[in-house]
Amino acid sequence: MRSAAAAKCRIVTFHGVGAPQRVLDPGESDYWVPVDRFRHLLGRIASHPSRERVYITFDDGNISDVLVGAPEIQLRGLTAEFFVLTGRVGLPGSLGAEDILALMRMGMRVGSHGVAHRDWSRLSARELDYELNASKGMLEDICGSPVRSASIPFGRYNGAVLSALRKAGYTTVYSSDGGPFYNSPFLRPRTSIRRDATDGAIERILSGEMPAWRWLRRTIRMAITARF
Repeated sequence: MRSAAAAKCRIVTFHGVGAPQRVLDPGESDYWVPVDRFRHLLGRIASHPSRERVYITFDDGNISDVLVGAPEIQLRGLTAEFFVLTGRVGLPGSLGAEDILALMRMGMRVGSHGVAHRDWSRLSARELDYELNASKGMLEDICGSPVRSASIPFGRYNGAVLSALRKAGYTTVYSSDGGPFYNSPFLRPRTSIRRDATDGAIERILSGEMPAWRWLRRTIRMAITARF
């Protein structure tokens, strides 16, 4: 039997809330959640019996992070980690440097999502090094503190990507493998919340439910990849 310290944790990921203030990439709108729905989902998280083991993250660095996401999270006594695309910092519809600092003042954490939202598993070693180190350096300059966490664009990774992340100094990396996890491994699976997610689907995510066959397949894949 696993101890309480090894309790099953789960991570939910949001991308944008409300009306986008920039042109979205193809398929991206599927992950933008209406404000009222977002508030409802946060309420479910805040009142869930397992709320202490449910973590919230945001990807892409959209301006809705600071205008809606963080204030609503703070209002419910929750916290979140925001993964920023540094190539978009200061652009219309995206976070600026002052917005990133505002997130930190609200008690939120900041990590890297790379520079240009590229598939890291398809990049050359030089391109990957730039994505990981340039974004990290820029965020550290803005935040005035070390940045040790990163979320992987599109959730796509391989052994070379994980090795490069370790070399660049990241100690926690978030994928999109879905489902819960135990303890605090280097590679952490998350589940992205779609705008059409039903309450039933959300409850299964928050409760850490995952078919045994999928859990086994995911665990084996993550373990094998993390060895390289």
